[in-house]
Amino acid sequence: MTTIPMKLTAAQEGGLRRGLMHGFSALWAVLHPRQYARPVLGALIAGVLAAALGVRMGWFPLWAGTLLVLAGLLPVGVVKWRDDARRFGPVAMLLGALIAVQGLHSIEHVIQWVQYHVLFWTMRQSSGLISPANAEVVHFVWNWSVFITVAVLVRKGVRNPLAWLLLAVTALHAVEHSYTFVRHLQVLAELRELGVTRVTAQGLPGILGRDGWLARSELTQGTFLCSLPVLTTAIRLDIHFYWNTLEVMLLVPAAVLFLGRKR
Repeated sequence: MTTIPMKLTAAQEGGLRRGLMHGFSALWAVLHPRQYARPVLGALIAGVLAAALGVRMGWFPLWAGTLLVLAGLLPVGVVKWRDDARRFGPVAMLLGALIAVQGLHSIEHVIQWVQYHVLFWTMRQSSGLISPANAEVVHFVWNWSVFITVAVLVRKGVRNPLAWLLLAVTALHAVEHSYTFVRHLQVLAELRELGVTRVTAQGLPGILGRDGWLARSELTQGTFLCSLPVLTTAIRLDIHFYWNTLEVMLLVPAAVLFLGRKR
C-alpha cells in the first residue's frame, strides 16, 4: 500500500516560499503606481481640496465631493491600467484593477460600519461617503459585475483553491443582492398600488441577517439554521461588511498564488 507523505520536503518548502515571495513581489509591482505616482497624488490632493471647499461652502453634498475625487483619479487609473496590460499582461492588469476598486469599495463599507457602531448614527444616516450609491440597483449591478470579473479571471487561468472559493463567494453575494433587488421592486409595486409614490424601499432584509429569508422562512423555522449567530442575527450593514471583507481576504491571496505560479 502506497503512503502519501504529509510533510513537504525541504525543496518543496523552498519552492513554495520562493513562489509566495515572487507572488507578493509581482502583486506589488502591479499595484504600484510607478511613474504615475505624482499624477495620482496630484489628482488626489486637488480632488480632496476641491471637495472639502465645495462641501464646506455648501455648493454640493458630501457624496458629490467624493465622486469629484474619484472622477479626478479615474483618468490616471485608466492610463496606468493600459500600461499594466502591456507590461504584465491583461490578466495581471485585471487582477490589480479589481483589487484597487474592491479596496475603495471596502473603504465605503468601513466608513458605514464606523458611522453606525462608533459614531452611533442611525441606520439611515450610516450610508458612507456616496449615499446615492447605497441603493439596491447599484448593489445589484456592482456585485454581479464583481462576480463576472472573477469568472473571467478564472477562465483566463487564475485557478487555485482560493480563486474557486472567491468565485463561489462572489456568486452567493450576487444572489443575496438579487434577492434584495427583487424584494425592493415588489415593495415598490405594492406601495404604488396603495397610492404611495414618495416612499423608498431601500435597505430591506436579504437572505441572511436579522429578519432575512433564512431567519423567517417556513423551510428553516425550527432548524439549527435559525439559531446560527450572525447569519440570522446580524443587521444588514454588518452582513454586507462581512461579505465584502471575505471577498477581499480571498482575492488578495488568490492573486498572490496565481502570480507566484506565473513566475
